[in-house]
Amino acid sequence: MNSIRQQLIVAVILCSLSTSNATSYSDARKEAAQIVSELQRADYEGNQVVMQKCHDQLTPLLKNTEIASRVRYWQGFATWRKAINGFNDSVDPNELEQDLDRAIEEFKQSIATEPKYVEARIGLISSLGYLAFMNKKSQERAKQLVGQIMPLIKETTEAAPDNPRLIRVRGPILWNTPPERGGGQDKAIENYKRGLEIISKIKPSADPLEPSWGKPELLMNLAYSYLNKNTPDLKAAERDARAALEIVPYWHYVRDILLPQILAARRK
Repeated sequence: MNSIRQQLIVAVILCSLSTSNATSYSDARKEAAQIVSELQRADYEGNQVVMQKCHDQLTPLLKNTEIASRVRYWQGFATWRKAINGFNDSVDPNELEQDLDRAIEEFKQSIATEPKYVEARIGLISSLGYLAFMNKKSQERAKQLVGQIMPLIKETTEAAPDNPRLIRVRGPILWNTPPERGGGQDKAIENYKRGLEIISKIKPSADPLEPSWGKPELLMNLAYSYLNKNTPDLKAAERDARAALEIVPYWHYVRDILLPQILAARRK
């Protein structure tokens, strides 16, 4: 009789622990989702202070191993996009490089937690690319960074050739690759159009911790490309910039920087 009673007590304790863990996991996901939502808005708004705050708020959630790879991804996203926004707003290059170094480390830790996680690889490719751009005057450093990028692109493209965020990240590489090597401005624009077509057919993930951004970014890249190509297409540039703002009306870069540049060019 005592044995049966002891087994029941153990079962109740285990059930209680299981429920506690489930609640902890559920609460952690909910908290992470709220932070990610705030982070993504801050990214579009170019709010560096809030982006850093969101990055730091995610840190305690790393102890929940079930979502650690996603938490690391969004921390990498925060520092990566902080750097990109910083380029647009003339932030100190040393600070930009520090953010990119942190983003690279955080994306690498996300991959270490989940080696096949494509989204972290995409962020890593872009962060390395921006760092290579910043170090273009140092041939040895730039070569070392490009040496990391190219195998990553090959592996990630093989794993997820139709990922619209990967397509978007490959755009600047194509833009800066000579036509005789398979790149060029027209190739980059075709690439962005393909990404836009793909993402327009994809239903966003119901999981807020899974990245589904990309459509407004692809429209922005098209607008930028049409403005800056050798023979600008200002009508197309304005069309795509306004289309991006229809999706994200509070996007600081497009609203306050890119679109005014396009309109100024059209007035000339």
